[in-house]
Amino acid sequence: MNLTHRPRRLRRDGIRGLVSEVDLDARDLVAPVFVDATATERVPIESMPGQERVPVDEAADRVAELRETGVEAVLVFGIPESKDDRGTRAWAEGGVVQEAVRRITAETDAYVITDVCLCEYTSHGHCGVLEPDAAGDPTLTVRNDETLELLAKTAVSHAEAGADMVAPSSMTDGMVGAIREGLDDAGFADVPIMSYAAKYESAFYGPFRDAADGAPAFGDRRHYQMDPANAREALREVELDAEQGADVLMVKPALAYLDVVSAVRREFDHPVAAYNVSGEYAMLHAAADKGWLDREAAAAESLLAMKRAGADLIVTYFAETLADRL
Repeated sequence: MNLTHRPRRLRRDGIRGLVSEVDLDARDLVAPVFVDATATERVPIESMPGQERVPVDEAADRVAELRETGVEAVLVFGIPESKDDRGTRAWAEGGVVQEAVRRITAETDAYVITDVCLCEYTSHGHCGVLEPDAAGDPTLTVRNDETLELLAKTAVSHAEAGADMVAPSSMTDGMVGAIREGLDDAGFADVPIMSYAAKYESAFYGPFRDAADGAPAFGDRRHYQMDPANAREALREVELDAEQGADVLMVKPALAYLDVVSAVRREFDHPVAAYNVSGEYAMLHAAADKGWLDREAAAAESLLAMKRAGADLIVTYFAETLADRL
């Protein structure tokens, strides 16, 4: 048999790497860092093996450890010392993220991105101000426009502390525009916004809510995070954020939404981010602990799939583990 086309010719050592269509590099990865204002020592996160909450005074040390592996960027989340119904510690000058960012930027050369949301700071655990009913009890309706002002204040406080980029994650309508206006008015026109532009109401967030102490005290977030059934809606959401000035467009989660990552890549010329979320991380760890798969190989393949789908950068808890290998 005369086979004219033999794809195996290009799968041999020596040529295989030269014709590889997608490369994964440590510089593509963003490592989440959890800073806990209530902690006096590092606290392992049981549902996320290898991850931990760190005290504020160890935030820079933790980031320095990540930098040694080749990771260049971090995404900072905060667990505050106290919470209230409006999440006022989110924008406090002496808040946990603000203090951590000052230390990280003073002591490391990492690129520092901050999560901008209220769920970790509100006593009810929802991503904004709740609408009270006639009896004065909160309902599951988040007051969208009132929340925008608080998100903008939070973003500005992060920029004042030295954040290189802010990343609003609340899926509040108009959040990018409000934050862009707030940053510009405060003299931070050069601080970019990485928007969680298509963030789904997902079952894969469970371990993160343990890590960040951000689980809703009641109800869920389906009224403001996206329905997992919807892909066309994601493009509408992303378009709105792009029009409002988002510099980077994120899809979250990643693995179960690679079709959305790919669609965003085709339709928009902005950098695209994918968030390899806590549940995706935890399930690979659990399977590897059973001996069912190779943890690092499966993690690397997963991240490569996100790059192949069109992600330019990936937020992942595997950043530290894989950076040296990459």
